[in-house]
This record gives sequence, structure tokens and C-alpha cells, in this order.
Amino acid sequence: MELQRLRAVADYQFGRGAGKALFPDDIEVERSKSTGRVRHVYLDGRLLASFRPDGTIALTIEGAKRLVKALPHPRVRVVVSEEAVKPVSSGRSVFAKHVVEADPEIRPGDEVVVVDGSGRVLAVGRAVLSGWEMTMFKRGVAVRVRRGCLNPGRSNSV
Repeated sequence: MELQRLRAVADYQFGRGAGKALFPDDIEVERSKSTGRVRHVYLDGRLLASFRPDGTIALTIEGAKRLVKALPHPRVRVVVSEEAVKPVSSGRSVFAKHVVEADPEIRPGDEVVVVDGSGRVLAVGRAVLSGWEMTMFKRGVAVRVRRGCLNPGRSNSV
């Protein structure tokens, strides 16, 4: 029952099929000691996602890789130019001028996965602009990166 609920939240937030891709049958759930609510979801000891107090999912790099592999391009993705790869993968924000492509369904505040042109996961974060705005604007922050993938070239391809 709990697994179905977690998958339903992921499907709602990221699109149909995300729940099954992000949360396979053998996940481990860690709950808050004070509220009893789901806080973290692990697979084989690796953190896939955390649940925010508002009930939405905050992805980790591991969770993002699973989503990118399962969802059709460009769902939940922001593709950045080659010159932005290094700063973004080290945790810097994505600026609109570096966005090559973005899922047109992205809304400000959505959880997104930042990838390079070949689809390698670089970072995860929250959209500041809509997907359309990210591709049209030439100034300003498009994505506030929460966590970068320090070695995007290592075992990170999808």
C-alpha cells in the first residue's frame, strides 16, 4: 500500500511511469521519528529521493539517473550547453543563456534534472523559470541546483 502511494506521488510530480522507475519493489523507507512520515527512500543503501514537508519529492543524482533512463526525452530535463557542464556539475545554478533545450511542461518550482547534450545527468534542482522561458530568455537563473554530480563522466551515462 505504501509503495503504491509513493509511486502515485512520483507519477503525479514527474509523469506517468516515473513511480515504477524511481521506486522499485525492493526500496527501503526511512520515516521521521517525530511525525512518522516518509522522509527518505533508499535502494541498496543508496538514497534515491527525499520527501519534503509539503509531500513533494526531492531527487538525488541516483534518483535522477533512474528517471532519465525511464522517461521519454525531454521529460523533466533541462539540457545545457557544453560550456555550462563543469560549473553546473559542481553545483552552480543554471543560467538561461546556457539552456539548449527544456521540457516545455516545466513550471517554476518543479523538480528538474539537468543533463548535457548526450543525456548524462549533471545535477538536480528546482526550476526558477518555465521550460519555455528557459529556452527564450538570455538572462537570469533558470534552475537553482541543489546537488551536482561531481564526476559526470564516470558511470553516469543512461
